[in-house]
Amino acid sequence: MSTARALNSEDRRVWLIIAAIGLASLLLIPLSQALFGLRFTYTVRVVALGGSLLGFVSGALGCFAVLRQESLLGDAMSHAALPGVAIAFLLAGRELGALLIGAGIASWLGWRFVVALLATTRIKQDAALGIVLAGFFAAGIALLAYIQSIPDASQAGLDHFIFGQAAAIIESDVRLVSGGALLVVCLLALFWKEFKLVTFDAGFASANGFRTLVINSLLSTLIVATIVLGLQLAGVILMVGILIAPGIAARQWTRTLEQMVVLAAVFGAFAGGVGAVISALDSDIPTGPMIIVVAFVLVLISLALAPGRGLLWRRLRLRANRRAFAARSTLRDLYRYALAHGAADAPVPDAFIRGVGDRRAALGLRELTSDGFVSLGNAGWQLSQSGIERARRDFHNQRLWESYRFYAHELDLPIVAEDREGEIESLLPAEAIASLEAKLRERGA
Repeated sequence: MSTARALNSEDRRVWLIIAAIGLASLLLIPLSQALFGLRFTYTVRVVALGGSLLGFVSGALGCFAVLRQESLLGDAMSHAALPGVAIAFLLAGRELGALLIGAGIASWLGWRFVVALLATTRIKQDAALGIVLAGFFAAGIALLAYIQSIPDASQAGLDHFIFGQAAAIIESDVRLVSGGALLVVCLLALFWKEFKLVTFDAGFASANGFRTLVINSLLSTLIVATIVLGLQLAGVILMVGILIAPGIAARQWTRTLEQMVVLAAVFGAFAGGVGAVISALDSDIPTGPMIIVVAFVLVLISLALAPGRGLLWRRLRLRANRRAFAARSTLRDLYRYALAHGAADAPVPDAFIRGVGDRRAALGLRELTSDGFVSLGNAGWQLSQSGIERARRDFHNQRLWESYRFYAHELDLPIVAEDREGEIESLLPAEAIASLEAKLRERGA
C-alpha cells in the first residue's frame, strides 16, 4: 500500500513538473518580448525548434546511458565524430548530409573500437574511452588543420563542429533533425522492453534468450545517431552535456524508467528551446553552450530540491530525524526517572534530565513541549497524560522487541528486521504479537 502511494505521489510530481515547464515555456515568449524586446525572427524560431527537438530525443536516450553508467561513452563517441566530418568533407564536399554520415560512421567505429579493447585486452572501460576520445579527437583536429590549409573557401566553418554553430541552422536542417528524432523515438518505443531489460539486468536477458549483443549495439547506434544530429547545434565537445544532463536531472525526481525517460525528454526540450532563446538576446552568447548551461541549471535544481534525493530534502529529513531521536530519548529518560521515583507523573529535576542528555536533552525537551507531552513546573519537568501514554506505548514496544529477540525462534515467528524505533505491531501479525504478549506476562514484565 505504501509503495502504491509513493508511486502515485511520483506520478503527480512528474506531471506537475511537466505542467510547470510547459507553463514556463509559454511565458518565456511574451516575457522575452516585453522585458528584452526580443524579436522571434525566422532564425530564432528555427534554432529554438531545432534545439528543442534535439534536447527531447537526447534526453530520452541519455537516460539509458546514465542508468548503464556509460555517460563517458557518449563523450567518447561525440569526440570520435570529428575525423568523420573531416574525411567526409574531403570526399564529398560541404554537403551537410554527407558530413553527418561521416560523423556517424566515425562515432560508430569509435564505439566498436572501445568494445574491441574491452573484449580483447585487460584495459578498463575508462582507459579505453580515454584512448578513443583523445585519439579520434586529435585525428580530427589534425585533419581540420590540413583542410584549413587547402586554398578552398568551401572549408570555412568546419571548425564550428567542435563547439557547434546554431546560427547556421536552416529549415532543411531542422527537418533533418525532426526526421532523425522521429526515427529514434519510434525505435525506442518499438524495442522498449528489450532496452529496459538489458539496462537493468543484462544477465537475465541473456539467460532468457534475448540477443543482448544485438540489443546493446542497436541502443548504442541510436545514441550515435542522436550525437550526430546534434553536432551542428552543440558540437562534439558539448554534445555529451545535452545527452546526459536531462537524464541526471530526471533521475532525481522519479524511480521508474518510464517517468524518467518522459521527464528527461521534457527537460531536454526545455533546455534546448530556452537556451536558444537566451542566446538570441545577445549575438555574443553562443547557443550550444547556453543550452548546456540551462540543462546544468536543471541538474542543480533537481539535485537540490528533488523530494527524497535532493540535498535540501535530505538535510531537512536529517534534521527531522535528529529532533525525533532527541524527543524519543528524552521521553524515555523522563519516564524511567518518574517511575523510579513513585509514579509516571512524578516531576523530574531539570538539572538531572539536562545532565543525562546534554544538548540532545534541550532539543528533546523543546520538541516534547511543543507536542504537549511535558511541561515545566516548580519541581521540574512533568509528563502530561498524553506524554505518559506515549511513553507507555514506547516502553511496551521496546519490551515486545526484546521478547521477539529471545523467543522468535521458539515461537516460530516470521522473520523481520529488528528496528527498535519502529512499531513492532506494524511488522508482525496479530497472532505473533499475542504470543509475545503471553511471554511478557509469563516473565511478569
